[in-house]
Amino acid sequence: MSGGFALFIVAWTIVLITLMGIGGFFMFRKFLKRLPKEDGKSIIDWEEYYVDKTRKMWTQEQKDLLEELVSPVPELFRDVARQKIAGRIGQVALEKRRKKITQEVIIEGYILATPKRDHKFLIKKLEEKNIDLEPYQPLFDR
Repeated sequence: MSGGFALFIVAWTIVLITLMGIGGFFMFRKFLKRLPKEDGKSIIDWEEYYVDKTRKMWTQEQKDLLEELVSPVPELFRDVARQKIAGRIGQVALEKRRKKITQEVIIEGYILATPKRDHKFLIKKLEEKNIDLEPYQPLFDR
């Protein structure tokens, strides 16, 4: 066996192990989110519940706004992010007893659903749309 071929096999083995490790990490995270909590429902079950419960409250304009806000998320993760954020928006709307999803509810739910490190993308998008950030400042400071 030549030295170049052996190096290729070693490099390919490292690449495969790395990719399998990354895939396994994301699969394990999804598995943990599917585990039932004390109330018998998992995180994903609650997200689906809030999305289903508020499905009729969304207008096309609000759906477009959500789509625009999740556009910075890489395509591969966008569906998962959209589901998580829409679930949190639905939760906020139901807790505030809203009859429909409004821009304020979308922004509040988005802020609460995303990690602090991702808020800079949201702030940038909101500034592009000339939306006042002042009412949401306490949510960003959490």
